[in-house]
Amino acid sequence: MPDHLEQTQEEPVARLWPQFVQGTLGVVLLVGSGLLAHYYAPAPTNELQQQANGLQAQVQQLSHEVQQLQLEQTMPGTVLNRYRNSICYIFGTYQVGYKNQSPELRARVSGTAFVVGDGLLATNRHVAQPWYGDSEAADLVSRGATPQLERLLVFFPGRVSPVDVTPLAVSATGDLAVLSVDDPVGHELRPLPLAEGTPSAGELVTVVGYPMGVLGMVAKSPPAVYDRLAYRKDDVGAASELAALSLIRPSATYGHLGDVVGEKLVYDAPTAHGGSGGPVFDSHGEVIGVNAAYIDGFSGGTLGISVKALRPLIAVAEKKRLQNNHSAVAQK
Repeated sequence: MPDHLEQTQEEPVARLWPQFVQGTLGVVLLVGSGLLAHYYAPAPTNELQQQANGLQAQVQQLSHEVQQLQLEQTMPGTVLNRYRNSICYIFGTYQVGYKNQSPELRARVSGTAFVVGDGLLATNRHVAQPWYGDSEAADLVSRGATPQLERLLVFFPGRVSPVDVTPLAVSATGDLAVLSVDDPVGHELRPLPLAEGTPSAGELVTVVGYPMGVLGMVAKSPPAVYDRLAYRKDDVGAASELAALSLIRPSATYGHLGDVVGEKLVYDAPTAHGGSGGPVFDSHGEVIGVNAAYIDGFSGGTLGISVKALRPLIAVAEKKRLQNNHSAVAQK
């Protein structure tokens, strides 16, 4: 019989084992790759999130800087439009002399004041009492002379006639004073808002007032008015004509607060004589100080006094005003 070769048959297990081994190796490699990717590869989502956060911070910073620039451009106009009528021009005359003799010194004063209460104006002491800080007057007083305020007038924007005012409370230690306005106009105008807290160096400030007094207002008046008033020596007459033409208008300058030393503010917003007593606004449109002086030749040396020193003086003035009203009623 011819020999027949037997056909070997693979068992199912023998046939499936290589496939099982290959599949297991594939799973192990896949899991291993995933673990390696998880622990060693950077997470794209985290990187994108970090980049997005960085861009957002830059956008916020740029937005803040743009807002600051907008404030610098608009704040002077904003405070002028909102509070112009409550910021007035002051003109006065005073003398220093001995009893029963002609005055040794007679002079004029120009300044600024602003409404801080019902019939109350804030300004500097050297405006309310012009001999304060005057070396010539101080010398006469030290030799027995007496200073005397002859008249103190205020011109409000939009009003055709000046109003008499009187010093009601004067600081004994600083260059601040509060005046009383008996005319109804003093009760009609809204007080300027006084800021709370202490301002910080670097903040934006706006100073409003009447630098150069009548001369400054004449200089910015229409040509026909300027030609008529430029060389006029009568300040009250010139101011009255400006008032009749609605040209009693304060000016605004702005800068930054350079330093705060106690109750003294130092800033670079320019000013000049006549601007003394004007309000110093912060970037929120609130008054942080009263403009007081400037260092000639140094543009960054404008000085003001904090409203912290003004508040107690306003309280004293309000108390005196109440007492005066009670006395007036009792006399009737």
